[in-house]
Amino acid sequence: MANSSDVLNRRFRMLIGGKLVEAADGARFISQNPATGEDLGSAPDGKAADVDLAVAAAQAAQPAWRSLPLNEKQTLLREVCAALRARSEELGLLDSLDTGNVLSAMRQDAPVGAAVIEYFLGASNEIKGEVTHLDGDLHYTRRQPFGVAAKFLPFNHPIGSLAGALAPPLLAGNCLILKPSPHTPLSALAFGETLAEILPAGVVNIITGSNEALAEPLAAHPGVPRLALQTSIEAGRNVLRLAADHMKTVTLELGGKNPLIVFEDADVEFAASTAVAAMNFKWQAHSCSSTSRVLVHALLHDAFVARLAELLGDLKIGSPLDPETEMGAITHRAQYDRITSYIETGKAEGASLVYGGTPPNDPALADGLFLTPALFTDVTPGMRIAREEVFGPVIAVMPWDDYDEMIETANDVEYGLAAVLVTDDLNRAHLTAEALDVGYVEVNGPVSFAFGSPFGGIKQSGMGREGGFDELLSYTQVKSVNIRLRRDGF
Repeated sequence: MANSSDVLNRRFRMLIGGKLVEAADGARFISQNPATGEDLGSAPDGKAADVDLAVAAAQAAQPAWRSLPLNEKQTLLREVCAALRARSEELGLLDSLDTGNVLSAMRQDAPVGAAVIEYFLGASNEIKGEVTHLDGDLHYTRRQPFGVAAKFLPFNHPIGSLAGALAPPLLAGNCLILKPSPHTPLSALAFGETLAEILPAGVVNIITGSNEALAEPLAAHPGVPRLALQTSIEAGRNVLRLAADHMKTVTLELGGKNPLIVFEDADVEFAASTAVAAMNFKWQAHSCSSTSRVLVHALLHDAFVARLAELLGDLKIGSPLDPETEMGAITHRAQYDRITSYIETGKAEGASLVYGGTPPNDPALADGLFLTPALFTDVTPGMRIAREEVFGPVIAVMPWDDYDEMIETANDVEYGLAAVLVTDDLNRAHLTAEALDVGYVEVNGPVSFAFGSPFGGIKQSGMGREGGFDELLSYTQVKSVNIRLRRDGF
């Protein structure tokens, strides 16, 4: 089993053009352990010059990669899958140290990422054009790559999001630039060492640095026609502005204020357990799919809140490396301050804090960014904690007794990513799924991201879908070819 000193005992470097390199100006930045406040190590602090180098490397590699037969691309990516599984303990430990997420969860991210790649390996054989028979001539379409794609990775699942980002653009014939979050860069850089050994030079490039100095020039670069990112609404809007000058194709997954709707036929114990599971506390509710708004039928409200508070009180908050820990440390200081600010805002707006929202009473955790989950009742739909994404362990509970009003409340936010329903009434589940303005609905369980199920939002939660066949196709462009057959002389 990997230990902290082993996984950190390396010089973390970027991957550009098949080589492990420093930033062009030699600058580096420190990554901290949010559970202890200690420095973990440093990473290259890239700038616009590094973006230029990565784009040039990807552009140089792309013609040969595009021409490589699909079965050979698949073989190389199978090697990547094997490497993810072989290094899962090491990569999981790096992510737990870097994110504050629970190690027992983080060590699963690399194997799950490998399984995602394997799903796309099978699906990629179905990338094909069409033939139309409008007349006696030949009309067909081809699907071609964009050339160079870039993906901005979120801080909650560093190696998992990196693995999930690889297959669709690469199998479609693109080369790729990955930009990890500046808060959690280490596992991506560590795995870059392996990618350099498996893939041809320049096919995948990994660059690290601040969003201002690195992400913005990457988003605006004329040599990157395809972008994808998981981020906030504000950052997504900024990327769209930067991409507009070159008419880039962009996939945006911008988070959500997802409702968990508990119907009157639900079992209270099951509903409360689902509410806990759907918040994703093993990564401190740093999840776009967390159901931070609970709309519970008035008949069950009091019993549900009481049981939910008990379950939250039973959560073991502690060192992410402890096998018994169920919730670790908030990933970085700015996010911690954002979460605590929302807790104070909820109280100021008149909501009742019935549990948590304070640092745990454990001196051993005093140096880390630890916080007990906050549970609010007496919440009204207009409150900020009921409308805005906190991206942290804050739950707002609202009762309902009129179905139409409940649907209106569920839809009356700018987000439209996901929803969870708790009911045994299949007819009502189908009707409610249809009525909700979201891109993904789960019934009787937390959002599962089932393989092949496209995930993405509507409204301000973004554009495009990931995780299914649509994502593969989104990294291709359609070209129509029309051939007029000469019939003279035949």
